[in-house]
Amino acid sequence: MQEMTAIAITAPGGPEVLKPVRLAIPQPKPGELLVRVRAAGVNRPDALQRQGAYPPPPGAPETPGLEIAGEVVGRGDGVKRYEPGNLVCALVPGGGYAEYAVVHEDNALPVPPGLSLAEAAAIPETFFTVWTNVFDRGHLQKGETLLVHGGSSGIGTTAIMLGKAFGARVVVTAGSEEKCAACIELGADLAINYRTADFAAVLAEKAIRPDVILDMVGGDYVSRNLKAAAPHGRIVMIAFQKGSRFEADWMPLMLKRLTFTGSTLRPRSVAEKAEIARALESQVWPLMAAGRVKPIIFRTFPLAEAAAAHALMESSEHIGKIVLTTG
Repeated sequence: MQEMTAIAITAPGGPEVLKPVRLAIPQPKPGELLVRVRAAGVNRPDALQRQGAYPPPPGAPETPGLEIAGEVVGRGDGVKRYEPGNLVCALVPGGGYAEYAVVHEDNALPVPPGLSLAEAAAIPETFFTVWTNVFDRGHLQKGETLLVHGGSSGIGTTAIMLGKAFGARVVVTAGSEEKCAACIELGADLAINYRTADFAAVLAEKAIRPDVILDMVGGDYVSRNLKAAAPHGRIVMIAFQKGSRFEADWMPLMLKRLTFTGSTLRPRSVAEKAEIARALESQVWPLMAAGRVKPIIFRTFPLAEAAAAHALMESSEHIGKIVLTTG
């Protein structure tokens, strides 16, 4: 049986529980691709899984990792689009921190021209998340205002670029002047340092009322989002870094006729993820080909140093994405 190196979560805990192990190379089922992984993105849900707070969905590998890029080296029965040798990036339900991974062909996309495999690996989780939440659920339209919390994160930098590419005004919050400057350089129209200012007060002072708010913070941000949102605004939750239990004054929900919604990506079906993939290939891949949108890579680590990559992510010092490479 052929084996590969993968990263195992040896016990729930801190970054140090991530260890390289030898596992059998997975075999593609009907409709699936076997990908020789060259790079894998590192994301907050990976850390939650490592801590024991975000178990993989039924049938998914225990190995963490939700996005990969590499070369197709095998195919299951019925695969129609991809051939061995094709370069793809893909959204996977798990198993990305490994030298090989399997993915349904409908959840894979061709690597955009001009991008490295490390850059391509930084696309799926963040771009799928931003597209489905900002554009599908949030219905962001040209000329509207998008508020993004965590603007310097992988999700945040992606939301800035896509928001601006589709004609929105983009406002972000970030945790330092350096991060705020980086967001402005990426195209944000306004960046608010949440450590030194209340974003809701700043927006009120400037008479800015966001039409769509993308929030990964939760906690006490919820009340401020409700206060800040424009009439008919859409508040979309994608994480709860400050907790999912909170008290809030919900009166603005009625008075301003707001929509309060949210979603997760990992548990969705292959078909649901495929629909997002088709939208990205149609709407966003041409922007990448033209050089108007490109994932931001902060640092890469060898696969065996996954623990160090997680430690960096949890320090929140990064701007953009952290990526593991297999050489």
